[in-house]
Amino acid sequence: MPELNSPTASSSPTAFGECDVLVIGGGPAGSTIGALLAQRGHKVVLLEKDHHPRFHIGESLLPANLPLFEKLGVADAVRAIGIEKWGAEFVSPWHESKSQTFQFGEAWDKSMPFSYQVRRSEFDEILIRNAAKVGAEVIEGCRVREVAFAPGHSGATVYAEHEDGGARQWRARFVVDASGRDTLLGKQFDIKRRNPKHNSSALYAHFTGATRHPGQDEGNITIFWFDHGWFWFIPLADGATSIGAVVWPHYLKSRSKPVKDFFLDTIALCPALGERLAHATLSSEVEATGNFSYVCERTHGPSHLMIGDAFTFIDPVFSSGVMLAMQGGFVGAETVDTCLREPAKAAAALAHFDREVRKGPKEFSWFIYRVTNPTMRDMFMAPSNVWRVKEALLSMLAGDIYGKTPIWRSLAVLKGIFYVASILNFKRSWQALRLRKANIRVVEDATPAAR
Repeated sequence: MPELNSPTASSSPTAFGECDVLVIGGGPAGSTIGALLAQRGHKVVLLEKDHHPRFHIGESLLPANLPLFEKLGVADAVRAIGIEKWGAEFVSPWHESKSQTFQFGEAWDKSMPFSYQVRRSEFDEILIRNAAKVGAEVIEGCRVREVAFAPGHSGATVYAEHEDGGARQWRARFVVDASGRDTLLGKQFDIKRRNPKHNSSALYAHFTGATRHPGQDEGNITIFWFDHGWFWFIPLADGATSIGAVVWPHYLKSRSKPVKDFFLDTIALCPALGERLAHATLSSEVEATGNFSYVCERTHGPSHLMIGDAFTFIDPVFSSGVMLAMQGGFVGAETVDTCLREPAKAAAALAHFDREVRKGPKEFSWFIYRVTNPTMRDMFMAPSNVWRVKEALLSMLAGDIYGKTPIWRSLAVLKGIFYVASILNFKRSWQALRLRKANIRVVEDATPAAR
């Protein structure tokens, strides 16, 4: 295997290692695939640039996550840190009903009636410690700088740097990029692209003392629509509440004051959310991120995969991120195992991987692209179950898109209803389309300093 000059050169000698699979990133995607491949007997090295526990957004899980927790052996640990989430509430200032709650137990498959809200610092630590427990070598505080792939698709040399400046190299038969929004291989290959169909930015923080719903609805996520996008309201088990505003980038770029003040002013634009936070106290720093919808042009190469946010991220409105990352970990583990043990089947396995990893973002994106459309808001605020379309929608919102639940004809009917309703309200639909095109236009440097 040819060598490159290490991009992490330092005064100390470079340490070398070998493994079957090197996983870049210790989030849900990386920890899942690392654990599964270690259990299959492969020598796995997992490199994480940070140290767990560490803060992360994306605290709302889907019912489809629960079977994956069982298979990984972490179900009890996740249950211990989570608050049960039985449904999703949508709140609109433009509808007489104001609020509509969807219960996961009303989905097509009634066997997955709830999920959890979790602190990601705790949740992600459970997953990465599980990967170490089942045999993966987990190294934290170690950032991958470059991957040099060998000719003939015979593996790669991975160059990394420890936080103390020490250089490290591994020779790996296969590399998995689970680096999240860093998209290490996407940037290295120059295949990361802004999503041309969506563009959004976010402001977020934690509060204490927010008003919650009583009883079983306490842990429900609430989505609040407002003029510049939507808010999430995610209750956590320790009493904190995660609040985030997902807005068009040009709105975030209009900020002319400290991000904390801008965030609080943005909350004031949504009276329904303001009521829930009337007695709440900001308990964390306010963070901001811009232009965060993207996709990489490919999902794999002969000796590497890209899973989770390392491949694509669209929008968090339906809480699909962790489920898609872990699902990618499961199908990715099958793929890598086949590539290493049965090279003659590698091409077919990689093609199957590509289809499966693209499926989730594709199915969610149709709804994500339209979630702020007035016709779609009408449908969410006054749902009908004709042809079982509500049950099918709930199944999708629960993440039940990879099994055998027969939701696809009903989802096609739901899409047809949307198009017919849009035509019947042509003037409003045309105005909404023009506004959306203006809103998703590219805004350079839409991520201001988060202080």
